[in-house]
Amino acid sequence: MVINTLNEEKNLPRALASVKKFADEIVVVDMHSTDKTRVIAKKAGAKVYKHKRTGYVEPARNWAIGKATGDWVLVLDADEEISGELAKVIVEIVDKPKADYFRLPRKNIIFGKWIEHSRWWPDYNIRFFRRGKVEWSEIIHSVPVTVGKGADLEAKERNAIIHHHYENLEQYITRMNSYTSRHAELLVKEGYKFTWRDLIRKPANEFLSRYFFGEAYKDGLHGLVLALLQGVSELVLYLKTWQIARFPEQRVGVREVIGDLKEAEKDFSYWEADALIRDGAGFGQRVKRKFKLR
Repeated sequence: MVINTLNEEKNLPRALASVKKFADEIVVVDMHSTDKTRVIAKKAGAKVYKHKRTGYVEPARNWAIGKATGDWVLVLDADEEISGELAKVIVEIVDKPKADYFRLPRKNIIFGKWIEHSRWWPDYNIRFFRRGKVEWSEIIHSVPVTVGKGADLEAKERNAIIHHHYENLEQYITRMNSYTSRHAELLVKEGYKFTWRDLIRKPANEFLSRYFFGEAYKDGLHGLVLALLQGVSELVLYLKTWQIARFPEQRVGVREVIGDLKEAEKDFSYWEADALIRDGAGFGQRVKRKFKLR
């Protein structure tokens, strides 16, 4: 098992305890924590290494995996844990492997609730694989490059990594600030040119895709709040691309803004009707949606 850490003395004991019974070795690669992270890891019997701080985990992920010596590697974050049921599944895979790498679902616990919709489930991630079959790039939140045959564990709770994600709003906002800064730099590096229209379109699309397409409404208030927060995150992201460009002026006419808002309203009307249909509305709502699309 491989885990990268930075000041994880609160979360690490739970993660280590969840794998200790079945993992042949535990490798912890720490980014110079200032708390008791390394002490906790050593007491748990882990092999502990240091890596320079990179701001996010991807640049250090491959280096950490390279320290593992087993034929199979399980990658875990410090705020995650493996249930007893999933541990049995992993042991069975090693005994009779049918693929070279596996995507595992994640059960995201956000603000104290398992978020079962909102595009937060099943949240598949490649986390278990034969050594040498998976490699991460250094791009934040990137999908790793794979070699060989892959497979998905069925999207059931018993197969899921338990992810103790955002515990409070302050944590969400802190991470959002970090992630959006990195993402904005990457967008600009890839050639993105800021346009004011994205300040309306991108947040609106993110909210609608989360709340309606992702059925966040089935997660109650948590779903609504998370859809709104993800929309805000998109707004901050594109504002930061404007900041990177040193806040250039653009002509923004009131009629143009109204036009873009009306386009967003059309999208809202479509998804409103679609959600009501999926939630049990009848023929009348289908007709309503048809005419709204015209």
